[in-house]
Amino acid sequence: MRPLVTVELKAIIESLLLVADGPVQPDRVALILEIELEQAKELLQELQEDYEGAQRGFSLQLVDGGFQFRTRPEYAEWIRRFRKSRPFRFSRAGLETLAIVAYRQPVTRAEIDYLRGVDSGGVIRTLLDKRLVRILGKKDIPGKPLIYGTSREFLELFGLRDLSCLPTLKEFNDLPPDMLADMEMSDAGQPPLEEDSSS
Repeated sequence: MRPLVTVELKAIIESLLLVADGPVQPDRVALILEIELEQAKELLQELQEDYEGAQRGFSLQLVDGGFQFRTRPEYAEWIRRFRKSRPFRFSRAGLETLAIVAYRQPVTRAEIDYLRGVDSGGVIRTLLDKRLVRILGKKDIPGKPLIYGTSREFLELFGLRDLSCLPTLKEFNDLPPDMLADMEMSDAGQPPLEEDSSS
């Protein structure tokens, strides 16, 4: 079998990215194409630059250590119209709980309840159902409570490469109040994160 040229390799990588369920790791690309990891990384970066320069309706982004095609945020309203879907909205309780988990992980439900000042069981269940939060294990203290952390889906939803990309507390506090009130993301065919009646 003749060696593939760069144009062919990039076309194959595009095909893999289109059929993948989530972000594609460079080492998986290297394994499938039988090339060196560094070459796979270079090809993915070249594709990323190609799409950025072409000013298309989507881009290739690094999410959770892998590459994924993502629509551009400025076209979210058109996508919602096309899909006739509502914006993905977080209830205040959902957003508070998710923020606590994101910034304090690993964290127990008791710690979340303490910081919020109310029972958070229903909200945590909803976040687990939406796969934005996951169970990391049990804390080595009496009662062995479950500990929670964010998931890959959390990184994908917010378009984060990894947790180090989360805004700092200062950056978060500098956001205009109306932006926080209207925080919405494009719906992935899921209902809004509604607050549990017990929360």
